[in-house]
Amino acid sequence: MTTEYVYLDGEFVDAKTASIPVRNHAFLYGTSVFEGIRAYYNKEEDQLYAFRMKEHFERLINSCKIMHMDSKFTVEEFCGLTKELLKKNGYKTDAYIRPQVYKNALKIGPGLLDNPDAVLIFSFAMGDYIDLSKGLSVCVSNWRRNDDNAIPPRAKVAGSYANTALIVTDARLAGFDDAIVLDQAGKVTEGSAMNLFLVEGDTLVTTQTTDNILVGVTRNTIIELGRDVLGLKIAEREISRTELYIADEAFYCGTGAQVSPITSIDNRPVGKGSVGEHTKELQKLYFDVVKGKVEKYKKWCTPIYD
Repeated sequence: MTTEYVYLDGEFVDAKTASIPVRNHAFLYGTSVFEGIRAYYNKEEDQLYAFRMKEHFERLINSCKIMHMDSKFTVEEFCGLTKELLKKNGYKTDAYIRPQVYKNALKIGPGLLDNPDAVLIFSFAMGDYIDLSKGLSVCVSNWRRNDDNAIPPRAKVAGSYANTALIVTDARLAGFDDAIVLDQAGKVTEGSAMNLFLVEGDTLVTTQTTDNILVGVTRNTIIELGRDVLGLKIAEREISRTELYIADEAFYCGTGAQVSPITSIDNRPVGKGSVGEHTKELQKLYFDVVKGKVEKYKKWCTPIYD
């Protein structure tokens, strides 16, 4: 069987033998930051394209700054390591990449100082994380999103995903696919682990980045594609809960979610209760872009194979 490699603290090693001590600080306290990056295989070109790696690693380094961490590498160095890892693993299908910077001390106590940092990057073959052939049925969660003055959503901190875990688990136990989350003031933020867009006429509406959301790379992609290619208006602002119920269309976006239509919120149909036309257009355009098929946006796609 072909060896699958990971990058662990300075070297590429067999994924089966890679290990981190059980007393590792990140394991005990959730003190790590991470990114999720996708690479898309273009069969016609026999090429694997990593999508917006630079922007993902810029965000990873920002997360490190918030969490008193040393990222160890520059954006360019992270991109080089990731490209080398993907080459070693030789995917001929879509893949997911998880770079992680973590606190590596073997000690009890949650403090971040005098606590060395290490870097892990692993990858695996992955298709669609969410079934994109049908719309999602979601609810508004009883749980609230972390506040920027508590565990900042701006940083992609592993420990903060306990909030996400409660949100998505309770939504599924209640019979929904996912949940939209409000902040402490009762305003809409995002989905359990993905950004949210509403469509109102010819306007894409999304929460502003200062309102306790992750500053999404895919979110920024959708804003640019919607505005510059499809000619849609963009509104970044506060969103009230009841706006969810009267939107013409709704969808999630993110590295995992990609562009995932929402057709029901709190048992109310979104628009006509089917996938909306603007959502369909954005979804098709997005998949053309990430596979390197749109010349203008090839700048976002890093080819892996020489």
